[in-house]
Amino acid sequence: MSGSIAVEYTARRPGARLRAGARVVLCAAVSWYLCLWWGTSTAPVPAALPTVLILREDMYAWPRMGWERLAGVVVGVLLSTVVLHWLPPPAWSFPAVLVSGCAGMYLMGRPGAPNQQVLITALMVYATAVPGYPLARLEESLVGIAVVVLLGPLLWPPDPYRSAAAGLDGYRADVRELLGGVAGRLERGLAVRGPVALPEQARVWLRPQAARDAFERAAGARPVLGRRRAGRLPPDGLDGRLVLAVRTALTLQYFSEELRERARASRGSGAAGVEAGAVEAGDPALHALAPLVRATGAALDAALRGAEFTAELDRARALDLAHREAHPARHDAVLRAGLHLTHEALADHAPGAGPARV
Repeated sequence: MSGSIAVEYTARRPGARLRAGARVVLCAAVSWYLCLWWGTSTAPVPAALPTVLILREDMYAWPRMGWERLAGVVVGVLLSTVVLHWLPPPAWSFPAVLVSGCAGMYLMGRPGAPNQQVLITALMVYATAVPGYPLARLEESLVGIAVVVLLGPLLWPPDPYRSAAAGLDGYRADVRELLGGVAGRLERGLAVRGPVALPEQARVWLRPQAARDAFERAAGARPVLGRRRAGRLPPDGLDGRLVLAVRTALTLQYFSEELRERARASRGSGAAGVEAGAVEAGDPALHALAPLVRATGAALDAALRGAEFTAELDRARALDLAHREAHPARHDAVLRAGLHLTHEALADHAPGAGPARV
């Protein structure tokens, strides 16, 4: 992931937007005036472009994006210069620049992320057939990238521990809403529509891993964070709660998928009197699952908040056992498996079970 999901919550604050905007303005201005002082051109726009195309909330991606952009500029300049030298007539040169630029864009890109800078630079050099412009574009792009990579991390560096905690809190809120909605629909005999549809709604299951990545980067004290953040200590117990969040994201995603399949099978059974979108009335296992889902959600919410959760976990396990005795069928056991694995993850996280490490 090039952009960390864990920072979405901190980026929503007005202060975070103001800092991001100020960082872009400062880096663009420094790049612009450095090129004016150097004398590359009277309007060094390519020097200011990296601030827009590279600066993102995930500052760990800035060096990689800078190198990719610089490589794209070099290849684009070479392609356009060679084509203009050998095929000066526009009828031949423009299609050649377009095709070779597209080929370079995909060959130099990553899966799902082509290096668009190759084609952009090739077309700009082609459209500005002025002596010295290719070299000036290389110089200005190099200045802009250097300013972003070197100066950008020093301007209001983010707090990765805060980003990790924000991502964890967002996941906790999403899962609480999800499980509450599932329990309510089961009690009313309605079909369950969990947030598992791709691509947007499935992001809830990706947030714990993104938050864990932010924590690991901070714990490793990478230089890109700057000295001001390297000495910070994480909130007490955050690492263990992140481990729990990553584990429960897997188990609850499995439960949500199985529940959707069960509801889909009930709707497709053709039972008389069953409306579209309703769970078959003759399936008591689904209706009896509602208290177990609520108890599991309460235990997980308390654990992710760092509060006492053993009483809620004991209640959830008792309901799991009661549901197992009342509905011992194999399909019911498969349906409960995600919740049971969630209880196991909570038990491993309980006090006295041994510290979990990221």
